[in-house]
Amino acid sequence: MNTVRYFELFLIGIIFIGKAQLPFQPKDSIPTIALQEIQLIGIQANENTPVTFSNVTKEEIESRNLGQDIPILLNYLPGVVTTSDAGAGIGYTGIRVRGSDATRVNITINGIPYNDAESQGTFWVNLPDFASSVSQFQLQRGVGTSTNGSAAFGASLNLETDSASSETQVLLSSSVGSFSTFKNTIQFNSGVLQDRFQLSGRWSSIQSKGYIDRAQSDLKGYFFQGQYQHKKTSLKALFFGGHEITYQSWYGIDAETLTMERTYNPAGEIYDSTGNPMGFYDNQVDDYSQQHYQFHWNQNLNSNWDVSLGLNYTKGYGFYEEYNDLWATNNLTFGAETQYSYLKLTPFQIGELVIEETENITQKWLDNDFFVSTFGIQYQNPNTTLNLGGLLSHYSGNHFGQIVWGQLLGTTQYNARFYENQGIKNEESLFVKVFQAIGNQWNGFVDFQVRGIHYSVSGQVAGPNSIEVQDNFFFFNPKAGVTFTPNDNSKLYFSYAKAQREPNRTDYENGAPKPEKLNDFELGWRIKKNKFQGQANVYWMEYQDRLVLTGALDAVGAPIRQNVGKSRRVGLELEGKMQLGNHWMWQPNLALSRNQNLDFYFKRNGILTALGNTTLAFSPSLISGNAVVYSPTSKFQIAFLSKFVGKQYMGNIDAETSKLKAYFTSDLNLVYRWQPKIGVRSVQGSLLVNNIFNHLYESNGYFYTYDDDWSTPGQITTIEGTGYYPQAGTHILAGIQIEL
Repeated sequence: MNTVRYFELFLIGIIFIGKAQLPFQPKDSIPTIALQEIQLIGIQANENTPVTFSNVTKEEIESRNLGQDIPILLNYLPGVVTTSDAGAGIGYTGIRVRGSDATRVNITINGIPYNDAESQGTFWVNLPDFASSVSQFQLQRGVGTSTNGSAAFGASLNLETDSASSETQVLLSSSVGSFSTFKNTIQFNSGVLQDRFQLSGRWSSIQSKGYIDRAQSDLKGYFFQGQYQHKKTSLKALFFGGHEITYQSWYGIDAETLTMERTYNPAGEIYDSTGNPMGFYDNQVDDYSQQHYQFHWNQNLNSNWDVSLGLNYTKGYGFYEEYNDLWATNNLTFGAETQYSYLKLTPFQIGELVIEETENITQKWLDNDFFVSTFGIQYQNPNTTLNLGGLLSHYSGNHFGQIVWGQLLGTTQYNARFYENQGIKNEESLFVKVFQAIGNQWNGFVDFQVRGIHYSVSGQVAGPNSIEVQDNFFFFNPKAGVTFTPNDNSKLYFSYAKAQREPNRTDYENGAPKPEKLNDFELGWRIKKNKFQGQANVYWMEYQDRLVLTGALDAVGAPIRQNVGKSRRVGLELEGKMQLGNHWMWQPNLALSRNQNLDFYFKRNGILTALGNTTLAFSPSLISGNAVVYSPTSKFQIAFLSKFVGKQYMGNIDAETSKLKAYFTSDLNLVYRWQPKIGVRSVQGSLLVNNIFNHLYESNGYFYTYDDDWSTPGQITTIEGTGYYPQAGTHILAGIQIEL
């Protein structure tokens, strides 16, 4: 990562130049420059938008931002369930909203799609400590308003990076904690140079051994921003990304191992010829780099019109490496990874012995490029706001595997490729949104979006098996709603939204999928009065041809999905924020839901059986969050946070075997801030005790079935299996932040 090294040197130089040339200024007396991108205005919701959303600012998570990833920091929002492969919130993490997995949560960074174009997933591990460079998160639950990228089926999460500031600032942050966790971050802001220019940046390093055995993470992240702002023009260039090396921990463990050795990690285990464990392969890692280049131009034309343009290039490249043990493959996993046919090798003969399999080490690579162009036009007068926005994108992903080592390879050269394919995805989308005041109390909203997608894959996947995909989609996604303001304290809203979305790459690899359709109805009430603000909403989400999680995983840990006819989510969400006296604040939320497959069929013991209505996988009917904050002084704050997630099924057939138990966890967060008289502007110390009651739980897992037709001749028996991802008990993070 030479780019990272150059960035570190440049960042240090900027810090010293800034400190030498710009005088100290008290923090509270300096205004922040805030010219928000028009594209963001077109995507983000406000209190008059008839959709359900929650906002989270950097200040609200600052005391807990000690190394854990963005999903973990957003864990206490309504209807949210998070999980961590390594068990402690560092490394690969995931988020579900209203039971919908990460492939259905649309993510944008400054209006630019972040979801991987092919898998539609979001891999936060590729942007370590990115929360330190985000000023605001907005989570829209349900379909929400039209955005860029794949349509939201559970939620959309909009991230706005730090705005330019006229304040000269250097922040040094360090934290240390359980599982040998260390985080170091340095941030700077040049302030305004020559009344027009501003530079800011961040470099971060995070290491952790993880709760799960050998689930270590070595993460490097960076963020650099330059901005020019003069009169009605704003130009912003950003360069950010990261490099992650994580030991694989996506295998999970079975129920028996969970009881006996819950931190056991089977990844990379090596056996002798009789099945005795001999140790683990040291380099069973995921090694991936991702770099983002963004440019944003915002122009105010006059009192009514604004325009914006966004450009993005994302470069991703890396691999995961694995040791394929001969005994384990033949006796435990029953895969084909050691066979010559899988490795695309020609068998050879030694004497009378024909060699057709070998222990080996392989790397599976992804080298991809993602180009995006967005635009936004806004017209506004006292009664009408018009937003027009669009996107053009091109994705090219090269997938290939190579043999790093083999015990018996014959004349095959190392690094020989045993599969190769390319995925190409192009998208064009356009949306228009109109907000119209109707009298003094009503606001109307209409939103029309069209998306065109062209997806192709050609080549071979591991096996080797041919893959050929040529698919085109055209979607029209209308939305409409009204907001009623009966008084200064309340707003009532109702909306309807239609969403349609294409399958992802894994869906094509596991079948012939159809696109999904969703009709989402939202009814809500927002209130602000004195020291209380809150929101209550109900939703009704009707799906057609939904790709539901079966609970099973493929060979690389990606969830396998299948189309079902009809499914439904109905729910109630409550959230509030109350100031209790001068020192106490209470922030509770509650999500109640019913999530069903309608008229579901399943082939059990060789017979297709009608199961009626079954529960959707990974969809707990009760989720609640709670925060109680006590601030005896302006310098000291203590917060008690708790989360309850009800029982959930990991499959769609309501099998008791597939049930994840309910769990309740609590965290304790203390922060103390002070301003020394000399030397530094401020110092902040933070302590985060996660899971203070040491509750042992599993927040994620997988469920699979297969038919046994060989044990009893003439009889088919359906066998069920499960895997679990244990989460850590009590663990601690402590940090200090110094502002120079």
